[in-house]
Amino acid sequence: MVLWIMPQLSLFETTIESLKIPVADNSSTFQENLALPVHRWFRYSAGFSARWVRELISAQLSKGASRILDPFAGSATVLLEAQFAGACSIGIEAHPLVARIARTKLLWDSKDSDFKLFAERVLDRASNCSVAERCEPPLLQKCYPAEILIRLRALHETLVNLSDGSASSELSWLALISILRQCSPVGTAQWQYVLPSKKKAKVLDPFRAFHLKVCQMTEDMRVRQSLPSGPRPIIYQEDARQCPSVASGWAQLVITSPPYANNYDYADSTRLEMTFLGEIRSWGDLQDAVRKHLIRSCSQHVSRISSQTTELISDSLLAPIRNELTIACSKLEEEREHHGGKKTYHTMVAAYFKDMARVFDTLRRITAAGALACFVIGDSAPYGVHIPVDRWLGELAISSGFRSYRFEKTRERNIKWKNRKHRVPLHEGRLWIEG
Repeated sequence: MVLWIMPQLSLFETTIESLKIPVADNSSTFQENLALPVHRWFRYSAGFSARWVRELISAQLSKGASRILDPFAGSATVLLEAQFAGACSIGIEAHPLVARIARTKLLWDSKDSDFKLFAERVLDRASNCSVAERCEPPLLQKCYPAEILIRLRALHETLVNLSDGSASSELSWLALISILRQCSPVGTAQWQYVLPSKKKAKVLDPFRAFHLKVCQMTEDMRVRQSLPSGPRPIIYQEDARQCPSVASGWAQLVITSPPYANNYDYADSTRLEMTFLGEIRSWGDLQDAVRKHLIRSCSQHVSRISSQTTELISDSLLAPIRNELTIACSKLEEEREHHGGKKTYHTMVAAYFKDMARVFDTLRRITAAGALACFVIGDSAPYGVHIPVDRWLGELAISSGFRSYRFEKTRERNIKWKNRKHRVPLHEGRLWIEG
């Protein structure tokens, strides 16, 4: 029997006053969210500032915009802030694991004492259970010593056996997957690349890490539940290019950050968690498990359809940018012959803008007249060929029926040239679209 005593003092010293975040210049990044209750439950790096979202929602609520949509909901930053502000919101997320993480974070308003008791039971049984030997996938063998993996497996198997579909069960699941990287002694940065040769100085024991995470989560629940909030958001695991569950004309405000066209494999960002959960066994499994559901923003998405580049560019939705897109894709196709990897950036760029054109076409259907949309985006330069993402997306939005667009730069990117593959200055910012 494990004696598990909840500490009287907060390990994180969270107070209601700590929710007041000072204004900073990193509103298009996720970093400050790591100190915020509920937002910090799972470190998903593909995000942006919750403080900035809060300010935008408050400003638009005062103008009567109370129905908020995030078609690339990620780990629920917009949905949580909409709920905290008292607004109605809907999120769309195509990545199966990320959608479940978001849905679970929205359970913050559940009974924290029930969650604590359920998690205590998981930890108690896990500490006394025997885990059968199994042939672990190579990634897990590289990331964990046997004794650590046995303890993680004990927690997982116990949780599977006790799982009853309740909020407490789902919150315990989130507590477990959120500690997987903390418990690995090798490099497990939240971006996609696991680095087995890189060693960490500090590694948490799985039982201890699970205990601490549950302490953090239950405290966050108490803090947030002492404050006003609105209706629980709705999240659909669907495709942003279609949004079939969102009614026509519903959204009055859209706040989102779509995948960047910079060859980052969003499917790979959760490969460690999905491998541990048994949802995949290898990198190749990501294609059917995740990539096929996502906006085509990296070369891994399109390696099988490089012969279809011209057909992609010919799509009628791309008419406003076709001439420039054709030139850029031709340059990329020529440039790839001078690089060892011969990545299909030309196909990726064509597919990316076709997918985003479909997103704007769908958004025009599901947004109300006069709606405001804000896209946090960044430009790109694969093989050093600059892709003006903000301008091209703006023109696609106008073509789909929106009235105007403007771009607001928030920060520069790729200006520290050391170890960079090209020296094209890039930027990140907000694309404002009015309808």
